[in-house]
Amino acid sequence: MTARFLEALLAAERPLVMEVKRRDAHGYDLLGGRTPAAIVESYEKAGAPCVSVVTGRWFGGTTALLRDVAALTDLPLLQKDFITRKDQLTAARELGASAVLLTAALLPRSSMRTLITGCLSEGLTPFVEVTQEAELDGLPHADECVIAVNNKDIKTKERDRGDLDRSLALLPALRASGTRCPVSASAIDSPAAAARLLDAGYAGLLVGTSLLRTDSAAAWLEDLDRARARPSARTP
Repeated sequence: MTARFLEALLAAERPLVMEVKRRDAHGYDLLGGRTPAAIVESYEKAGAPCVSVVTGRWFGGTTALLRDVAALTDLPLLQKDFITRKDQLTAARELGASAVLLTAALLPRSSMRTLITGCLSEGLTPFVEVTQEAELDGLPHADECVIAVNNKDIKTKERDRGDLDRSLALLPALRASGTRCPVSASAIDSPAAAARLLDAGYAGLLVGTSLLRTDSAAAWLEDLDRARARPSARTP
């Protein structure tokens, strides 16, 4: 079994993990009458390398949503939920996931090590989410993990506006961890914000609400391309 999710993201021209999510952190509907099939189709047409599927109850998710999306696409899928046990890894793989979210703020270090090793045994990419440098200490197999900075605060159920400066500040520590794929996640609310993070050196981004609220994922990405082409969009 190969790390399809990690390799697909690293190889992508536009390395965005595009998200399927029923509700935002405040409970507002993000589908707007669309079906998951319509959203997945729009992402595929826009050239998504990977798709994130939020199965967590905070955002109206269920494991059935992951199963349904897996039946719609061959793209590598990330299951976003609170994974705390090894049996959840097997279930994720059986539902069609290629990667699972592991939240450092919620897991003891011993559990994180066990789950990372368990992911790799199942052929899953560990998508390790951090919010501070200390959470990077002692992560095993970092070169086989996606390590993502969450720009929002899970203690407030991600109802804050987020802080992209967190990603910019933590990027050197992510690189030092040994990951090949540092990612910035959450609160990326515009193509200009995405361009800033990619130009700073992030290998990937996870974008959900902003893409789900736009009329066209393809147009959003075209705006990203234009923002990256402008010198003013680049981080010194």
